[in-house]
Amino acid sequence: MNYLGLDSNKTKNTVEELNILLADYHIYYQKLRNFHWNVIGKNFFDLHEKFEELYDDAKLKVDEIAERILTLRYQPTSNLSDYLKDSNLKEAPSDISDSKMIELLLEDHGLLLKQMRKVVEIADAGDDEGTIDLIGAYIRELEKTSWMLDAWKMKTSEQHKPVK
Repeated sequence: MNYLGLDSNKTKNTVEELNILLADYHIYYQKLRNFHWNVIGKNFFDLHEKFEELYDDAKLKVDEIAERILTLRYQPTSNLSDYLKDSNLKEAPSDISDSKMIELLLEDHGLLLKQMRKVVEIADAGDDEGTIDLIGAYIRELEKTSWMLDAWKMKTSEQHKPVK
């Protein structure tokens, strides 16, 4: 890893975790497409648009993760069968309620955040600031998206607690 000045043994560990995150994002992307196509009911217009916004973002992240792996001089995983095998996420049915779709996405967000934090931890051990910076921004963005989706499903009686 001469041109980046990184230890190739440590970088290999980072890439292994990045490939899992890449698989996770592929499954997440397809789940968002599924939900975009199949959402029905009174929240159709809002969620149809939101799911499209989220899958457009996920598509960009898939490319950025793969390009980071290439920057580190490794080959990104690129087969759907490998994504299904390696991902922490699972596929979702198409015939579920809008509320269930949001619930499943929030569960996926928890898994994505867990994997991202693992990538950051491993990258930190390898002094890989580029990966840390990339994934750190993803964490911040996904936490905000999770808050918004969680607020969407909250009942008005569930208020935020004041800090005292």
